[in-house]
Parts: sequence; C-alpha cells; structure tokens
Amino acid sequence: MDILLIAGLWLDGSAWDDVVPELIALGHRPVPLTLPGQGDGAASATLDDQLEAVLAAVDAVPEDALVVGHSAASTLAWLAADARPEKVAKVALVGGFPTADGKAYADYFAIEGGVMPFPGWEPFEGPDAADLDQRARDRFASAAVPVPEAVARGVVRLADERRFGIPVVVVCPEFTPAQAAKWIAAGESPELARAAHVEYVDLDSGHWPMATRPRELARVLAEAAHR
Repeated sequence: MDILLIAGLWLDGSAWDDVVPELIALGHRPVPLTLPGQGDGAASATLDDQLEAVLAAVDAVPEDALVVGHSAASTLAWLAADARPEKVAKVALVGGFPTADGKAYADYFAIEGGVMPFPGWEPFEGPDAADLDQRARDRFASAAVPVPEAVARGVVRLADERRFGIPVVVVCPEFTPAQAAKWIAAGESPELARAAHVEYVDLDSGHWPMATRPRELARVLAEAAHR
C-alpha cells in the first residue's frame, strides 16, 4: 500500500528518513511529504497550500492510501480524509488529534516576523522529549523550519461527513491508549468522537518516534496498512 507520511511542525520530509527503508522492507510504498513553507523556502505558504500538496500526493497514488499525520499534521491527514474520502483508505495519527472545524490549525506558540519558530525544548520537557538525548535535540533544533503564520493560524474547514467512516489508527507514543480513549470520550477530540472505527496502538517512545523508534513505528504503520 502507498503510505503518505506527513511530519508535524518544524519538520520536512527528511523526518521520515529512518522510517522509509523499514516500510519498504515490509512491502509498502512510503511517500514522505515536504510541505509548502516547511522545507521548500515558501515562508508565505498557507494552510490551504499545505493541504493542496497533501491532496496532490493522495491523487497521485494509483490506489487507496494510508495517510499518516504526525502531531499537528494529524489535522492535515484528517483534512485529506475529508477532501478525498474515496481515496483515503485509512488514517494513522501519530501523537496527535485532528483539530475541529472552525478552529486554528496549530496556533500554539509565539509568532515572530510572520513565522512560528521552534520554541526550544522547555515546552516539551517530560514524556514528549524524554527519549531524545542532547545530540538528537541539537540536531532537531538546528534543522527546525519555522512554520508560516498563515499555516499555524489557518482555519480548519471540514465538510464531508464520509470522513467519519474512514478507519482511524491512533498511535500513542508519549501517552497511553487508555489516556487517548479517555480524552476522546471526554470530548477533547470531537472529530474522533464521531469516527466509526478508531483503533489505539501503544508505542513506547516520546513525541518523535520517527527519530527514536523508526523500526517500531514502521512496523505499527505497516500493520495498520495490512488490517
């Protein structure tokens, strides 16, 4: 199966470099995406630009695809399911939950000069970054691409209720499946609360398993594609 890989904030397609060969070895066709404004130098990119890039990748695959969204990009994966319910066979959300209709995509940190730069490690101390050593942190911070303001503050628009029939796999790295299910039941993810088929998979890692547990993450995604 074609597996489209969308990394979260500050990351380009190279974030999946260690996952891609593992997925190929498991018989799949991984497609890591570099989004407009996050790796191509287009600081004026918008959320719509990023969604168009994801949809172009969905449209390019010959058959149905598994669309994987990491962290904030879980929303982009879900937007793809909304826009292409006939092409997206399954959605996998790694360490994130889709933003609800009418809400800002990822307005989490300060905007400086029209972009949202990586805020440093203080906001992520604890389970998020516990498995990243100093070398890995330095490498991440030096490669981090500031997110355009029009992406971070872009408004999410969802329209096609067929998205709720698409199977969802919630990959739980820095939190447990029980925690994720509790949050969804409590209304913290209105979109997933309405999804008909939600599966939870535990992954013992921090928030960036593509960097710290690439083989294990690839196996989880491959199994999701097979089911």
